[in-house]
Amino acid sequence: MLAVVGLIICCGWTERQIDEIKKAEWLFGTWENKMPKGSLYETWSQLNDGEFLGKSYFLNDGDTILFETVRLLEKEQKLYYIVSVANQNDGLPVSFASTAVTDNVLIFENPQHDFPQVITYTKINADSLVAEISGMANGQERKQLFPMKRIR
Repeated sequence: MLAVVGLIICCGWTERQIDEIKKAEWLFGTWENKMPKGSLYETWSQLNDGEFLGKSYFLNDGDTILFETVRLLEKEQKLYYIVSVANQNDGLPVSFASTAVTDNVLIFENPQHDFPQVITYTKINADSLVAEISGMANGQERKQLFPMKRIR
């Protein structure tokens, strides 16, 4: 009887884990933010049941510059946004833990990081989102918004 109860609890926990990351499936695809000097793209895909892969790159006059790679994974009952940015942090990834995960909003925080301390994705509709980075920089509150449209 105890083994059955343990199995049910374990299966329920696993299902919750997968359900949490499924709330972020609306990120899948390629998103574009048009700027005066070119376009910023972000592409998201599923690596496996518990992990997504994101890549941000800048396209200007036919040149593609990889900006960052992101692993979005679930562990310890949270989602983690683990980002590696070219030419920053000696190439080492920085981890942000989820503080809110809903069907329309994803918020990740790392209070110890220099900037940003908060990364937010807000789904506007099926083909529109706003990515935001915010926090303190040089003693002042800063925020950058990246409105994006789905192109694929």
